[in-house]
Amino acid sequence: MKKIGSLLVTALLALSISACGTTADQTAGTSPDAAKSGEGTKKYVFGTDATYPPFEFEKDGKYVGIDVELINAIAKEEGFEVELKPMDFKGIIPAITAKQLDGAIAGISITEERKQVVALSEPYYKAGLSLVVREDNTEIKGPDDLKGKVIAIKKGTTGAKQADELAKKHGAQVKYFDDSPAMFQEVVNKNADVTIEDYPVVSYKIAVDPASKLKIVGDRLNGDFYGIAVSKDNTELMKKINDGLKKVKDSGKLDEIINKYMKSESK
Repeated sequence: MKKIGSLLVTALLALSISACGTTADQTAGTSPDAAKSGEGTKKYVFGTDATYPPFEFEKDGKYVGIDVELINAIAKEEGFEVELKPMDFKGIIPAITAKQLDGAIAGISITEERKQVVALSEPYYKAGLSLVVREDNTEIKGPDDLKGKVIAIKKGTTGAKQADELAKKHGAQVKYFDDSPAMFQEVVNKNADVTIEDYPVVSYKIAVDPASKLKIVGDRLNGDFYGIAVSKDNTELMKKINDGLKKVKDSGKLDEIINKYMKSESK
């Protein structure tokens, strides 16, 4: 009888240990996704580039901007929480594929190349790339004037791809930087002749900083749309983002957020 009782206790202990192990394994296997905050509310970690006004930047010790307010509005609609992780733009997509991030909102242009490695939401903003030069530059009026010129560009962006193509076509040189302020400064300092940046970003910079010494030249080089990136296998989060984005659009909240920072109609 003691032997049977002992065996029964042993079995129950094994079952208990097995159940606890399963819970631990599930928790460990879902990082950073499914991190819990409060009473069962999921918290997702989103990468962002905090040097990219008006979409995301730091002000008075807080992260603000169109993208910051948008992802928080989506989270409110869909009942989850967001933890923002600022980082260099070039590291955002690799961090998603490595499961170091659940997703990212950072003025990410929707491209076929990016769709191969991450899932991208429905578009929320039409951007487009522009050529940017010093305000006293009268030589460069468009891509045909780039022969022998130096293009400063941020790594890992659609602008970098455009710069490489233009440099090859027109005989220019490309210099790479980790963030937008550095590439802008290179042009201001006359160490580069031109840079390429999303139209709303550089338009905002020139508007809020008259001393920027920069100007936009020529027509937009393309018509990129921004989307929110998520790991390709995280269909649950992608659905929440697209559902929440639709609600934010339909309610007029998205236009309200954009107009707050752009002081103009949404593009």
